[in-house]
Amino acid sequence: MTVAWIALKTILRKEMVRILRIWIQTLIPPAITMSLYFLIFGRLVGRRIGEIVEGFTYMDFIVPGLIMMSVITNSYSNVVSSFFSAKFQKNIEEILVAPVPASVIVIGYGLGGVARGLLVGCMVVLISMFFTSLKIYDLSVLVVTIVLTAVLFSQAGFLNALFARKFDDISIVPTFILTPLTYLGGVFYSIHMLGEPWKTISLFNPILYMVNAFRFGFLGFTDIPLPRAFAIIVLFIAISFTTNVLLMRRGYGIRQ
Repeated sequence: MTVAWIALKTILRKEMVRILRIWIQTLIPPAITMSLYFLIFGRLVGRRIGEIVEGFTYMDFIVPGLIMMSVITNSYSNVVSSFFSAKFQKNIEEILVAPVPASVIVIGYGLGGVARGLLVGCMVVLISMFFTSLKIYDLSVLVVTIVLTAVLFSQAGFLNALFARKFDDISIVPTFILTPLTYLGGVFYSIHMLGEPWKTISLFNPILYMVNAFRFGFLGFTDIPLPRAFAIIVLFIAISFTTNVLLMRRGYGIRQ
């Protein structure tokens, strides 16, 4: 137990040092990107749209989604880039020869992704205050949703890193899967605005549930019942974490 705890703290510390050492790459770019989203979609486009649902302005409606989008992308990218770099540079071999359980390795790198996701999320919240005056409807829902989402996508990033064989492989999933799912996950619109069959198809997008649960924490409005949203998130966390641990125990992608 002591060895596992020391290993976990060491991996997490390494990840935190990495995030803060290259903060110009890990923290500043997403802050600038979200500022542009707020300015272009919220201010310029939002003024023409006006109120969108339940009396909320378009800016108020998209802010929770943009915060969640920044958490998703940064939690994912931190783990996939960090773990794949360890594989590529053979640093992972130092961990594998130590008596460290596979679950500790997965949790350690995952917590690094969670930390970066939450740091960027907090920065985006602060930036949003310059564009709108959102009030918090339910703080507990906000905290639980953002933490669970960061956990889920840090595990998804770890899974991508395990399967990746070259640097190009770590950009395929974010480009062709993660980005489309995020944009189609209700960040910029309510699914009630969609007709069939697109409304039903949207329900198969897991990001829709995270965005709506987080939006409820701010606005008290959601397209998806909260119990269903949390159940979906927890289910995907359990599946991805279990898969990562099993693959690590087999040495998949790191011992070939």
